[in-house]
Amino acid sequence: MNHILVTGGAGFIGSNFVRHMLKKYPHLKITNLDALTYAGNLDNLKDIEKDPRYRFVQGDICDEKIVAEAMDGCDAVVNFAAETHVDRSIHAGDLFVMTNVKGVYVLCEEARRRKVQRFLHISTDEVYGSRLEGYFKETDPLSPSSPYSSAKAGGELLARSYFVTYDLPVLITRSSNNFGPFQYPEKLVPLFVTNLIENKSVPVYGDGKQVRDWLFVEDQCEGLDLVLHKGELGEIYNCGSHNEEFNIDVTMAILKLLGKGTDLITYVQDRPGHDRRYAVDTDKFKLGWVKKHNFQQGLEKTVKWYVENEQWWRAIKQKQADYKAWMDKHYKPLEAK
Repeated sequence: MNHILVTGGAGFIGSNFVRHMLKKYPHLKITNLDALTYAGNLDNLKDIEKDPRYRFVQGDICDEKIVAEAMDGCDAVVNFAAETHVDRSIHAGDLFVMTNVKGVYVLCEEARRRKVQRFLHISTDEVYGSRLEGYFKETDPLSPSSPYSSAKAGGELLARSYFVTYDLPVLITRSSNNFGPFQYPEKLVPLFVTNLIENKSVPVYGDGKQVRDWLFVEDQCEGLDLVLHKGELGEIYNCGSHNEEFNIDVTMAILKLLGKGTDLITYVQDRPGHDRRYAVDTDKFKLGWVKKHNFQQGLEKTVKWYVENEQWWRAIKQKQADYKAWMDKHYKPLEAK
């Protein structure tokens, strides 16, 4: 592989992956296709924007013409582009179906036409639904609980069908909860860290006993790199770190690192269809991969990054407030319609 198209490369995991690949492979060229919707941010890649091996194309993966232009000359595709936040999917599911299903279709069609060498599709462990005990294996049935996870399930099933029907060299990963630098502050860790820096309260759903497997984004990128190069075509790989934590314990750990008290915790009504626990079996994922960060190490690096990059997230949170006002105006909860 000499030239990779990375979609959603201005987002959280995508931007970290672009940086990882350019640093590791001196010969590699990367084209980054991103629509720059609310979560896409070119500041995430400011340090490499002038690298001659890097090219940015702004556009939607649902746009066939833009996708064809961006994929020109590429011999591999890594698809991060997705609508991702469960809360928003509950009130604006149509956006998720368009990007997470139709967008995958457009990418697969163009990749098939160009006969790319590898097509790595990034999915999520949320497609399995909730599991109180044990671990999901890649062969387990899917049981998504939200419009977000349902759309992600649809997208990955569509991608795999292109392997079965057209021999498109598809690889699929189902990732656990990522965290780290450059994560948009609507997700738990960056939202709580930035709120606490501002001495604002942090909202904990229900009793806070939801369990997630936390994977530091730098470890994730190394794992995805291995799957891209060494994964068996047509296969699915669970990507996780077995750093399982209750949401309330994550909250307490962040409070401790920032020297804040529990008076800043606000317990709020649990969201509809909130899965209790995600946990995946990662034996197949290894491929020589070994995580470098446990949860505490990754959290310390993450909190330090947000403390030292206040200008980055303050600008985003202002845009976030503007976006929320727009969403509230155009998309009403079902019970309000």
